[in-house]
Amino acid sequence: MKRVLITGAAGFLGSHLCDRFIKEGYHVIGMDNLITGHLSNIEHLMPLEQFEFHHHDVSKFVHVAGKLDYILHFASPASPIDYLKIPIQTLKVGSLGTHNLLGLALNKGARMLIASTSEVYGDPMVHPQTEEYYGNVNPVGPRGVYDEAKRFQEAMTMAYHTYHKLETRIVRIFNTYGPRMRLNDGRVLPAFIGQALRGEDLTVFGDGSQTRSFCYVDDLVEGIYRLLLSDYAQPVNIGNPDEITISQFAEEIIKLTGTQQKVIYKPLPKDDPMQRQPNIDKAKQILGWEPKISRAEGLKITYDYFKSLPEEKLFDKDHKSFEHYIK
Repeated sequence: MKRVLITGAAGFLGSHLCDRFIKEGYHVIGMDNLITGHLSNIEHLMPLEQFEFHHHDVSKFVHVAGKLDYILHFASPASPIDYLKIPIQTLKVGSLGTHNLLGLALNKGARMLIASTSEVYGDPMVHPQTEEYYGNVNPVGPRGVYDEAKRFQEAMTMAYHTYHKLETRIVRIFNTYGPRMRLNDGRVLPAFIGQALRGEDLTVFGDGSQTRSFCYVDDLVEGIYRLLLSDYAQPVNIGNPDEITISQFAEEIIKLTGTQQKVIYKPLPKDDPMQRQPNIDKAKQILGWEPKISRAEGLKITYDYFKSLPEEKLFDKDHKSFEHYIK
């Protein structure tokens, strides 16, 4: 049985990846320090013999006994609320954490895939974004801790690939959604659905003309799985190119939830990207991948998930205290 280490295993994407690799017959070692992840996302896997969980911060030395075939590095805060609250940890998991895991991969002879992000493109001057675009990032702005951590992560990974001949893969993930997202993590989709379910007005930052492209999580996981098993070491965009403005998206959520809320507008946060749309030509050509699940279908599944949450989660604006971690 092949063995895979998935960091950030108790997070939104990490938990779905654990599910996929269990389904494909792997032994999965999940690792998470639970700073933003929740054990509830993987509790259904805990009884399984082919799953084990390690409560550990990958910014510190990482040890895993036995052979490893693959490492997927998905440990990182991933929402604006997180990286404003825990900026140092965001930088450390992308830099020290990546370095520790690349060392582990080298020691084990494992192939390593890193979760990069469309945020490496910053507020892009090129639209849609291709992998060849170098980006427009403010390194000292509030989002810089996340953007630059991911850019460093890519550079370090490619250095190990070229210098040590390590097998590496880089996925640049665009906006993704689905069950197990944290309801109050500050990202637009759970924010809108949470507001609708609580009977609050939907908050749009800026004039609502900025765009996003939303990919359902199962489509994303399929793209990541294909990339890991491919022979391609350069970055690959994985996302849904179906672009929509935030104002249009707010109206879609109101229609989906059958609520009567108004849309209210507030100032746009600093360095918030105005456009997000992946060019996925590489994913199509190299991986034979493109998204299959429509936004209407994916949103219905996601809305049903959020509706099923207990009421205390719905009204708890910040259901995890970060005070212990801020240093």
